[in-house]
Amino acid sequence: MPMQRRELLNACGGLSVAVLAGVQVAEAAESRFCSPEDPLQALMEGNRRFSRAWRDAAANPSTDLSVLLHGNRCFNPPGDLIDGQQPWATVLTCADSRVSPSWIFDTTPGELFVIRNAGNTAFTEAIASVEYSVSVLNTPLVMVMGHSGCGAVTSAMGGDDLSPSLERLLNPIREQISDSTTLDEAIRRNARGTAAKLLKQSDLLSQAEADGRMRLVVSCFDLTSGAVILI
Repeated sequence: MPMQRRELLNACGGLSVAVLAGVQVAEAAESRFCSPEDPLQALMEGNRRFSRAWRDAAANPSTDLSVLLHGNRCFNPPGDLIDGQQPWATVLTCADSRVSPSWIFDTTPGELFVIRNAGNTAFTEAIASVEYSVSVLNTPLVMVMGHSGCGAVTSAMGGDDLSPSLERLLNPIREQISDSTTLDEAIRRNARGTAAKLLKQSDLLSQAEADGRMRLVVSCFDLTSGAVILI
């Protein structure tokens, strides 16, 4: 049945909105959701876009950072996200308000499965969440990301009296950074220790890595440059 004139205009109007917004709607014929061929490359390319915008905004405080971020990135249709999700990367990182993976990697809703807690530690619930993303959502990439100036790692290096709950949170960090001499070194040790613990304490994740169904990487986000560096 031929498309009516009003239907054609509506379709063209919707396409124009998508083009003007600078996004690419996921092709329904190929996949319901955005899915890059190389998830790690997609993450790092997104971060390069963010880092450039971050530095530009720092040099010109009146600049709107969101205006600087643009690009030909995929956009999951909201209607599809109501019924399900298919994130292509999982990020375990700190709860620090300055560290938002979706922002740092310039991604859109439905692309990242994010787990956050102070100090990006691999406590039981965090491990279970990563297991869910890998075994149920089939996420092919897991990244543990520390960040510069981490308050939790700073506290773990100090000797201040803390609440029992905070002590329980910091004890795993202390175990991983015991030989560190600087904060930056401790932050990197903590992130690498968390990644190692994911595999040590989860047979599911260690098997997924061995089978090639999951790739595990470790990184650090620098607040000054906005860049994420693999470590």
